[in-house]
Amino acid sequence: MDNLLGELMGTMILVVFGCGVCANVSLSKSKAEGGGWICVATGWGLGLGFGVLTAINLGAPQGDLNPAVTLAKTMLGIYTVPQLLATAAAQTVGGFIGGVIVWLAFLPHWAETKDTATKLGVFASGGAVPNRLGNFLSEMIGTFFLVFIIWMIFGKAIGELSPGYGPYLVGMLLWAIAVSLGGTTGFALNPARDLGPRLAHAILPIAGKGDSDWGYAWVPIVAPLCGGLLAYVVATACGAF
Repeated sequence: MDNLLGELMGTMILVVFGCGVCANVSLSKSKAEGGGWICVATGWGLGLGFGVLTAINLGAPQGDLNPAVTLAKTMLGIYTVPQLLATAAAQTVGGFIGGVIVWLAFLPHWAETKDTATKLGVFASGGAVPNRLGNFLSEMIGTFFLVFIIWMIFGKAIGELSPGYGPYLVGMLLWAIAVSLGGTTGFALNPARDLGPRLAHAILPIAGKGDSDWGYAWVPIVAPLCGGLLAYVVATACGAF
């Protein structure tokens, strides 16, 4: 139960900081409007680092915050399949709660923002160029590097890291992926990060919102899972474990 609480709260913090920075730089009349991509990448990166620290302190020793990471670790025997499903559910609920908090934090700004795509973009990812194959590949490749390099950070040759340093490096890793590869889709890289807030967008009474683009929603769910599995295969082939 502590593991699930940690994953839920950690993912909630990831989404509050991540979707929060998207709202901050894109919603009308925000003082940070127009802040740009570096702000977005930094918010998500810091959010992941703080989320992992929170998850660990609340009893989730792995601090995944991402079903793709949890799936890859399941392949290593760290989780059973029932534990994988329960952890992914907790992460998705955390993402949903984070989306609700962001909606409340920017409550007056939704009515001021006329563009429905901008509002959806606060909560969920989407292709900058609508191309399902290209979008899928971008999400899969980004998640591959996320999961593969996480294993390199905590690899056997690196040795024991100082307490708190690992989550810091994981946050920096997400920041690096965002600034290097993230502009194609908005770098979901995480089924819970996209599905949870997308559900919040669908359910909440957001002023003037459009649809939640469920036709695209499978991409940031399936592609990261494939990327996580690919990272497991490559890391195993390289003798990382």
